[in-house]
Amino acid sequence: MTSLAKAPAEPGDNGKPHGKAAMRQWLLEGMPESSGKRQGPHGRPAADHKRHSWWQVMCLTGLDYFSTLGYQPAIAALAAGVLAPLATIVLVLVTLLGALPVYKRVARESPHGAGSIAMLERLLPRWWGKLFVLALLGFAATDFMITITLSAADATAHVIENPFAPDFLQGHNVGITLFLIAGLAAVFLRGFKEAMSIAVALVAVFLTLNLVVISVALAKVTQSPLLTADWWGALTTQHGSPFMVIAVALLVFPRLALGLSGFETGVAVMPQIKGRYSDTEQNPEGRIKGAHKLLTTAALIMSTFLITSSLATTILIPAAEFQPGGEANGRALAFLAHELLGEGFGTVYDISTIAILWFAGASAMAGLLNLVPRYLPRFGMAPEWASAVRPLVLVFTVIAVVITILFKADVDAQGGAYATGVLVLITSAAIAVTLSAKRKGEKGKVIGFGAVSLAFVYTTVANSIERPDGLKIAAFFILGIVVVSLLSRMRRAFELRATYIRMDEAAMNFVAAVDEGTIRIISHDPKTRNAAAYRRKLSHAAQVNDIGDPREVLFMEVIVDDSSDFETALEVHGITRHGFKILQVHSSNVPNTIAAVLLHIRDATGLIPHIYFRWTEGNPITNLLKFLFIGEGEIAPVTREVLREAEPDLTQRPWVHVG
Repeated sequence: MTSLAKAPAEPGDNGKPHGKAAMRQWLLEGMPESSGKRQGPHGRPAADHKRHSWWQVMCLTGLDYFSTLGYQPAIAALAAGVLAPLATIVLVLVTLLGALPVYKRVARESPHGAGSIAMLERLLPRWWGKLFVLALLGFAATDFMITITLSAADATAHVIENPFAPDFLQGHNVGITLFLIAGLAAVFLRGFKEAMSIAVALVAVFLTLNLVVISVALAKVTQSPLLTADWWGALTTQHGSPFMVIAVALLVFPRLALGLSGFETGVAVMPQIKGRYSDTEQNPEGRIKGAHKLLTTAALIMSTFLITSSLATTILIPAAEFQPGGEANGRALAFLAHELLGEGFGTVYDISTIAILWFAGASAMAGLLNLVPRYLPRFGMAPEWASAVRPLVLVFTVIAVVITILFKADVDAQGGAYATGVLVLITSAAIAVTLSAKRKGEKGKVIGFGAVSLAFVYTTVANSIERPDGLKIAAFFILGIVVVSLLSRMRRAFELRATYIRMDEAAMNFVAAVDEGTIRIISHDPKTRNAAAYRRKLSHAAQVNDIGDPREVLFMEVIVDDSSDFETALEVHGITRHGFKILQVHSSNVPNTIAAVLLHIRDATGLIPHIYFRWTEGNPITNLLKFLFIGEGEIAPVTREVLREAEPDLTQRPWVHVG
């Protein structure tokens, strides 16, 4: 007779799941098993990860950074009018003298792609640091989500305004934008793989076409001095003296903050940069040098294009065309491409712009898919499905659809929200490097980075006051992230949280000394380390339990360092104090750590350990809150619950004794 573990398959059944099970498997494909189910390392990069030259990676970041040329000159002209070129010069100075030095420092101190948010997390530890990081993630989500929706909306504008576009597309901006966003989601749901060669080709073609358009436009400006004279006359007439012009340009500058986008992406993609053979994980000097070349080259290229494009578009295009409904609204350089080089070249320019704007959305989506899993699961503040790509893609797509409908696919209306996200991230980076320089005693750099921080704080505040939409959207994201994070943390409270466990030689000798029988461990509060406290604990355990030979009993002490951490690596040290053998471990919480160490001892020795507790005094609600927020509280029942969830087999579960 043959016994089967399951019923025979039906004819034609290939063993694959069907219906809801198949959909669930497809959605959660690639999701790593959580630490609540098993212990082990998480989030380690593949050893064979292919890296690229810095200039190739620059093209990848350029999908976001350089693509702003598609709409930045028009937004600048609409916001600053005839002052746009001078305000753009201010923007370039802030870029080269402020943002660039800041992010070169970020690249050196965070060379593994974590960026300025990780720097602030290290500088501001514990719960306040975690909440601050969640707020920054809200602004980062604003930045990336608006990149998706704004880029798609501007791509739509280039589609509709093209003279060869069918008439029935007119007035359907929202529908076309939603179609582009849905196409972007389809790419990621299918399984998006980074195509560096496509990024290089798109950026090369796009920048070349822009170079042609701007060169022809500036040639026309030089051939027609009257145009320049008219522009300068309007400038001085409206704003008086040159000093007043400069002052107003400084005040108008925050409206042009879109031109600062791309720096955070530049440091986020650092792991893609090929370094030197001598690079180490602790000191990847070659990768850092490559990142510095990337940031500097991109900033110089973009600064050149920003100044020349703003000058050409402001002088050559009538102001009315920049207004909503005008032919240059959201597409100033495309307008010049059609006007100066013909409809054929203009159409080629439109296609190139549409392609790079669409891929800019892909770059932003990839940034979100890397950003959310990098922080929230590690904080214990994300549902299990947040580790899978496809559910996140669906969530981000729904949010993008809502934003597009609310803003009616209007590029100008979304500019303020985009600028807010960009400026907050850059401001946080400037503050992070200032604090870093202060900790290292670099007084000169503290003054320099501090001045840059103040400039960005002013720019962020001014932009937020004038265009509060960005703050509203960011507040929505922050509120959503915080609520979901706290609910998730409570839901995952009873998981094992050890990324790995290692016992030193002394600790191993302590547990290995029990060749047979039972390993008995008494939980002890490390705050009381005098000999009398250990004797009282041992005496109490012996009174209410059968602990055998007291000389073989071990104590376990968990020292809580930062209770805001969720997953931690556990190093168990064996020490002897007052003649008692103690297993000591540093962690972020007590009960989950005790449970993890007990299971590790079971697996290492083959014996089922017994742990002995005293009941915790105090209000149970208060103790529960203490457990959730400071890692202590009602230790005995929580330890038992963690063990119950981690080990369903009662016969293999460590024993918990409470008296």
